[in-house]
Amino acid sequence: MISPTRTASIFLGSRGGAAIAAAALLALATGCGSGTDGPAGGSTSTASRPTSHPVKDTSITAEPGERFTLTVDQNASTREYWYLVDPRPDTSVLVSRGQDYASDSSDEPAAGAGGRLTFTFEAKGKGTTRFTLLHCTFTTCQGNTSTLPPRTTGPSATPATGAATPSRAPQRITYTVTVD
Repeated sequence: MISPTRTASIFLGSRGGAAIAAAALLALATGCGSGTDGPAGGSTSTASRPTSHPVKDTSITAEPGERFTLTVDQNASTREYWYLVDPRPDTSVLVSRGQDYASDSSDEPAAGAGGRLTFTFEAKGKGTTRFTLLHCTFTTCQGNTSTLPPRTTGPSATPATGAATPSRAPQRITYTVTVD
Protein backbone atom coordinates (compact mmCIF):
# COMPACT_ATOMS: atom_id res chain seq x y z
CA MET A 1 0.00 0.00 0.00
CA ILE A 2 1.26 3.48 -0.85
CA SER A 3 1.15 5.92 2.04
CA PRO A 4 -0.67 9.27 1.62
CA THR A 5 2.67 11.10 1.86
CA ARG A 6 4.20 8.89 -0.83
CA THR A 7 1.13 9.38 -3.10
CA ALA A 8 1.31 13.14 -2.73
CA SER A 9 5.01 13.17 -3.51
CA ILE A 10 4.40 11.14 -6.68
CA PHE A 11 1.85 13.76 -7.87
CA LEU A 12 4.07 16.67 -6.86
CA GLY A 13 7.10 15.20 -8.63
CA SER A 14 5.82 16.33 -12.05
CA ARG A 15 4.06 19.37 -13.49
CA GLY A 16 0.95 17.34 -14.38
CA GLY A 17 0.92 15.77 -10.93
CA ALA A 18 1.17 19.17 -9.27
CA ALA A 19 -1.77 20.42 -11.32
CA ILE A 20 -3.86 17.37 -10.36
CA ALA A 21 -3.01 17.79 -6.68
CA ALA A 22 -3.91 21.49 -6.80
CA ALA A 23 -7.21 20.75 -8.52
CA ALA A 24 -8.02 18.06 -5.93
CA LEU A 25 -7.31 20.45 -3.05
CA LEU A 26 -9.42 23.16 -4.68
CA ALA A 27 -12.31 20.73 -5.16
CA LEU A 28 -12.11 19.67 -1.52
CA ALA A 29 -12.02 23.26 -0.28
CA THR A 30 -14.94 24.51 -2.43
CA GLY A 31 -17.03 21.33 -2.57
CA CYS A 32 -18.17 21.53 1.04
CA GLY A 33 -21.68 22.82 1.53
CA SER A 34 -24.48 22.75 4.06
CA GLY A 35 -25.46 19.22 3.06
CA THR A 36 -28.96 20.23 1.95
CA ASP A 37 -30.43 20.24 -1.51
CA GLY A 38 -32.27 23.50 -0.89
CA PRO A 39 -31.08 27.01 -1.71
CA ALA A 40 -28.70 28.90 0.57
CA GLY A 41 -30.39 30.33 3.64
CA GLY A 42 -32.72 27.33 3.97
CA SER A 43 -35.57 28.80 1.93
CA THR A 44 -37.83 26.22 0.36
CA SER A 45 -40.06 28.61 -1.58
CA THR A 46 -42.02 27.05 -4.42
CA ALA A 47 -42.75 30.38 -6.12
CA SER A 48 -40.68 29.42 -9.15
CA ARG A 49 -42.00 25.84 -9.35
CA PRO A 50 -45.52 25.37 -10.73
CA THR A 51 -48.03 23.23 -8.89
CA SER A 52 -48.83 20.03 -10.78
CA HIS A 53 -52.50 19.04 -10.93
CA PRO A 54 -53.88 15.65 -12.02
CA VAL A 55 -55.65 15.83 -15.39
CA LYS A 56 -58.92 14.69 -13.81
CA ASP A 57 -58.78 17.57 -11.29
CA THR A 58 -61.18 19.80 -13.25
CA SER A 59 -61.81 22.31 -10.46
CA ILE A 60 -58.65 24.25 -9.60
CA THR A 61 -58.13 27.06 -7.10
CA ALA A 62 -55.08 29.31 -7.36
CA GLU A 63 -53.71 32.58 -6.03
CA PRO A 64 -52.68 35.52 -8.23
CA GLY A 65 -49.17 34.87 -9.60
CA GLU A 66 -49.37 31.13 -8.98
CA ARG A 67 -48.42 28.81 -11.85
CA PHE A 68 -49.80 25.32 -12.29
CA THR A 69 -49.42 22.52 -14.81
CA LEU A 70 -51.52 19.76 -16.32
CA THR A 71 -49.58 16.85 -17.85
CA VAL A 72 -51.09 14.39 -20.35
CA ASP A 73 -49.76 11.37 -22.23
CA GLN A 74 -49.23 11.99 -25.93
CA ASN A 75 -47.89 9.85 -28.79
CA ALA A 76 -47.39 11.58 -32.14
CA SER A 77 -46.53 8.32 -33.90
CA THR A 78 -50.12 7.17 -33.36
CA ARG A 79 -51.53 10.62 -34.20
CA GLU A 80 -52.52 11.24 -30.59
CA TYR A 81 -52.44 14.94 -29.65
CA TRP A 82 -53.81 17.33 -27.01
CA TYR A 83 -54.83 20.93 -27.71
CA LEU A 84 -55.96 23.96 -25.73
CA VAL A 85 -59.25 24.89 -27.46
CA ASP A 86 -62.30 27.09 -26.92
CA PRO A 87 -63.41 28.05 -24.45
CA ARG A 88 -60.01 29.48 -23.70
CA PRO A 89 -59.34 31.10 -20.32
CA ASP A 90 -60.27 34.73 -19.62
CA THR A 91 -56.81 36.33 -19.78
CA SER A 92 -57.60 38.76 -16.97
CA VAL A 93 -57.92 35.70 -14.68
CA LEU A 94 -55.64 33.04 -16.21
CA VAL A 95 -53.08 32.94 -19.02
CA SER A 96 -51.49 30.00 -20.81
CA ARG A 97 -47.71 29.96 -20.49
CA GLY A 98 -47.29 27.39 -23.23
CA GLN A 99 -46.62 23.70 -23.37
CA ASP A 100 -43.60 21.42 -23.18
CA TYR A 101 -43.18 17.90 -24.56
CA ALA A 102 -40.93 15.31 -22.91
CA SER A 103 -40.29 12.05 -24.77
CA ASP A 104 -40.36 8.73 -22.94
CA SER A 105 -37.32 7.67 -24.98
CA SER A 106 -34.83 10.12 -23.40
CA ASP A 107 -33.41 13.02 -25.39
CA GLU A 108 -33.82 11.53 -28.85
CA PRO A 109 -37.39 10.78 -29.95
CA ALA A 110 -37.77 7.18 -31.11
CA ALA A 111 -40.34 5.93 -33.59
CA GLY A 112 -43.40 4.69 -31.75
CA ALA A 113 -42.35 6.12 -28.39
CA GLY A 114 -44.78 8.33 -26.57
CA GLY A 115 -44.21 11.05 -24.07
CA ARG A 116 -45.83 13.65 -21.87
CA LEU A 117 -47.17 17.05 -22.84
CA THR A 118 -47.30 19.61 -20.03
CA PHE A 119 -49.55 22.67 -20.26
CA THR A 120 -48.52 25.55 -17.96
CA PHE A 121 -50.90 28.27 -16.77
CA GLU A 122 -50.49 31.36 -14.59
CA ALA A 123 -53.19 32.88 -12.40
CA LYS A 124 -53.38 36.63 -13.09
CA GLY A 125 -56.31 38.24 -11.29
CA LYS A 126 -59.23 37.33 -9.07
CA GLY A 127 -62.16 35.64 -10.74
CA THR A 128 -63.33 32.38 -12.27
CA THR A 129 -62.67 31.16 -15.81
CA ARG A 130 -62.95 28.00 -17.86
CA PHE A 131 -60.81 26.36 -20.53
CA THR A 132 -60.90 23.09 -22.44
CA LEU A 133 -58.27 20.53 -23.44
CA LEU A 134 -59.15 18.46 -26.49
CA HIS A 135 -57.72 14.94 -26.87
CA CYS A 136 -57.53 13.73 -30.46
CA THR A 137 -56.52 10.34 -31.76
CA PHE A 138 -56.46 9.08 -35.33
CA THR A 139 -59.99 7.72 -34.84
CA THR A 140 -61.50 10.82 -33.24
CA CYS A 141 -60.21 13.82 -35.19
CA GLN A 142 -59.55 14.20 -38.89
CA GLY A 143 -56.50 16.16 -39.99
CA ASN A 144 -54.98 16.68 -36.56
CA THR A 145 -51.29 17.60 -36.40
CA SER A 146 -48.93 18.47 -33.57
CA THR A 147 -49.31 22.20 -34.23
CA LEU A 148 -52.88 22.65 -35.46
CA PRO A 149 -56.02 21.26 -33.87
CA PRO A 150 -58.46 19.68 -36.30
CA ARG A 151 -61.49 21.50 -37.60
CA THR A 152 -63.63 18.52 -36.60
CA THR A 153 -65.13 19.00 -33.14
CA GLY A 154 -67.66 16.17 -33.20
CA PRO A 155 -67.95 12.72 -34.70
CA SER A 156 -67.19 12.45 -38.37
CA ALA A 157 -70.24 11.94 -40.58
CA THR A 158 -68.26 9.57 -42.77
CA PRO A 159 -65.41 7.21 -42.06
CA ALA A 160 -61.89 8.41 -42.72
CA THR A 161 -60.12 6.82 -45.68
CA GLY A 162 -59.30 3.24 -44.75
CA ALA A 163 -61.34 3.32 -41.53
CA ALA A 164 -63.93 0.64 -40.90
CA THR A 165 -66.28 2.80 -38.82
CA PRO A 166 -67.04 6.50 -38.46
CA SER A 167 -64.91 8.50 -36.05
CA ARG A 168 -65.99 8.91 -32.45
CA ALA A 169 -66.15 12.31 -30.77
CA PRO A 170 -62.82 13.43 -29.32
CA GLN A 171 -62.44 13.65 -25.56
CA ARG A 172 -62.93 17.14 -24.10
CA ILE A 173 -61.96 18.04 -20.56
CA THR A 174 -63.22 21.43 -19.34
CA TYR A 175 -61.50 22.97 -16.34
CA THR A 176 -62.88 25.63 -14.01
CA VAL A 177 -60.21 27.79 -12.37
CA THR A 178 -60.94 30.12 -9.49
CA VAL A 179 -58.32 32.70 -8.58
CA ASP A 180 -58.76 34.03 -5.03
